[in-house]
Amino acid sequence: MADIDAANLVPGDVVRIEIGEVVPADLRLTGSGTASIDQSALTGESVPVRKHPGDPAFSGSVVKGGDTTGVVIATGTDTMFGKTAKLVAGAGAVSHAQKAMFQIGDFLIAVAVALAVILVFFEVFQNFDTQWSGSSAEITTHALGIVQFVLVLLVASIPVAMPAVFSVTMALGALELSKHKAIVSRLESIEEMAGVDILCSDKTGTLTANKLSMQQPVLMAATDADDLIVASALASKAGDKDPIDTAVFAAVEDPASLEEWKQESFTPFDPAIKYTEATVSKTDGTRVRIAKGAPAAIVGLTGATGDVADQVTATVADLASHGFRALAVARSTDDGATWEVLGLLSMFDPPLDSSKATIADVEATGVAVKMVTGDDTAIAVETAKQLNMGTHIISAPDVFPADMDPDNVPPEIAAIIEKADGFARVLPEHKYAIVKSLQQRGHLVGMTGDGVNDAPALKQADCGIAVSTAVDAARGAAALVLTAPGLTVINSAIVEARKIFGRITSYTLYRVALTIALMFLVVLATLIAGFQPLTAVAIVFISLLDDVPIMAIAYDNTPVADRPIRWRMRSILPTSIMLGLVTVVELLGFFFLVWGFTKIDGGVLGMHVWDGTDGVAVGQIQSAMFLALGIGGHFLLFVTRAEGWFFRRPFPSWQLLAANVLTAALTVLMVGFGWLVDPLPWPMVGLTFAWCLAWMFLVGGVRVLLAKVHFADRHWLQLSMWRSGRIGMRSHLAPGRPGDEGRDIEHALRRL
Repeated sequence: MADIDAANLVPGDVVRIEIGEVVPADLRLTGSGTASIDQSALTGESVPVRKHPGDPAFSGSVVKGGDTTGVVIATGTDTMFGKTAKLVAGAGAVSHAQKAMFQIGDFLIAVAVALAVILVFFEVFQNFDTQWSGSSAEITTHALGIVQFVLVLLVASIPVAMPAVFSVTMALGALELSKHKAIVSRLESIEEMAGVDILCSDKTGTLTANKLSMQQPVLMAATDADDLIVASALASKAGDKDPIDTAVFAAVEDPASLEEWKQESFTPFDPAIKYTEATVSKTDGTRVRIAKGAPAAIVGLTGATGDVADQVTATVADLASHGFRALAVARSTDDGATWEVLGLLSMFDPPLDSSKATIADVEATGVAVKMVTGDDTAIAVETAKQLNMGTHIISAPDVFPADMDPDNVPPEIAAIIEKADGFARVLPEHKYAIVKSLQQRGHLVGMTGDGVNDAPALKQADCGIAVSTAVDAARGAAALVLTAPGLTVINSAIVEARKIFGRITSYTLYRVALTIALMFLVVLATLIAGFQPLTAVAIVFISLLDDVPIMAIAYDNTPVADRPIRWRMRSILPTSIMLGLVTVVELLGFFFLVWGFTKIDGGVLGMHVWDGTDGVAVGQIQSAMFLALGIGGHFLLFVTRAEGWFFRRPFPSWQLLAANVLTAALTVLMVGFGWLVDPLPWPMVGLTFAWCLAWMFLVGGVRVLLAKVHFADRHWLQLSMWRSGRIGMRSHLAPGRPGDEGRDIEHALRRL
């Protein structure tokens, strides 16, 4: 035997592993001894696994007890650890916010370019003979003027501030989440969290404490539970830090009672006999032998038959069906001549105190929670019962073929995954495949975990969440890292994410609607009236003055949706286009009203009389339209920020309100005193404000109507899909039992 660097191992090498060592490669055990190996980081099992000759030992797992030898069967990227790392490298989902920004940007650019082309053609061919027949300098000046105006209009129409607004809004959300002990490592994950409709949660260390706990013992010859537990503690060794012995010592009500006994001899667990044994004595001369171990081995040691043996067998079977680990304890008072079975200990990795309430809160928000664990199916089912989760738990090896490509899950398996409440005995590639297949079926998936085995799924998920006990690999793959135990922060993250999504949606509706209004106003007014309703300077200042309240949206109060929300362009774009077109009607109507005022002899409200030239009257009309767009745009923001009436709760935040008031006041002062624009009579300023305020109610009514129409259309579609059997998941409208989806949808539609 020689010591060599683990990096130099090759398949076929024989390696010896001992307690406390890390398995250096994937091994096939060949030695005569056994070893207790903690492989939870790779498989998620809650307790170390006893490995026998012929069993595999995975690279990266830790030897907790015993020693043995094994032959190397895989190294590097060929090990289970390496394959998991390769899955992490290839995992990742495209942000839906990025897709939405590209779609919105492409749409606005297409509209802006199309209208700009129309405007250029009109400007070129209007009075072609007179405007393009002068000197070359005059023609150049006229052409540059057209180009300058069109470029300014295009720049003002393209949503260059959208990425900044998204980033600032989500950064403020990340700051808020940090106050709830959640660290955001990928900003776009906050927006994704708002639409998550399935949360896949690891069990061990996430839903549970990852510590074995003593459950209600089953008494036989013992006088009471304390007698049984103290006896089992006397047959244990505290210094070994064995998970079972740790749980036994923790269950002793009075640790001082152990000090009355002296351990004369102790035989550690031997796989051949499958129990530990100790001889203990008291100062009064009492001397007993105690054995603790596998129930069948203890029955064999005691020679129990008949009712005692039958009771042990039945109890063990019942405990196993509920996922409990059973240990038997026996005692001899005559130095081993005769033994009696004191009873059975049942052990379980209990759920965290906060898990049940957290899951209930998450499910109340319309998110289905699926348990994903490396433990046995019975353990997963019992944990699910204690947490009031669904108990349709599927064993992963029974569903996933050994040679299945996790990136391409067959449709029939994907359907099984979608309907299951959870999965047991999963490997890293199984978790990854579960998340990937759910995404391919249209779900936004959140994933929680703490181990290396969770890393591929954490990175692939739309929102990967590493819990407080997570290893570095899991933290690096996750988008959200919790620093408080369990999942208590999840509900806060969902609420904050939906607030952020509401703010981003409000901005999107506003930006598209205002762009439509600005572009169509300029083009239509120019085509009809023959002159531009806004100057290039006015367009620039409209964009600058709008940026302040736009950025304040990040602080706005917003209603929290009670169901997952996501980008629905078939709803957002039509809504924003309709609001934009209604605003176009508002602005065009005001344009013709003001233009008419300038053609009335003597003027109206102090307006100059139109003399047929580009004189003072045109400058005042342009100032009036600048004011109408400035004030009307601010009012439009209040309309788009909520699906209901703008004057109902939640009211705008003071930051948003202050930003709107200040920029609106600056706009009024600019036109009132003639700063950078032609001055407008104060009576006309008052009329402009009144006009925009009146139309605010009309545009608000259209917003409310469109919200109801899209709500009905969306859920009539869900209802038809439910009736045709195309959907079977819980409704996105109200929590309920599986199968109640259609009734929930019908109830929601009746509320309209």
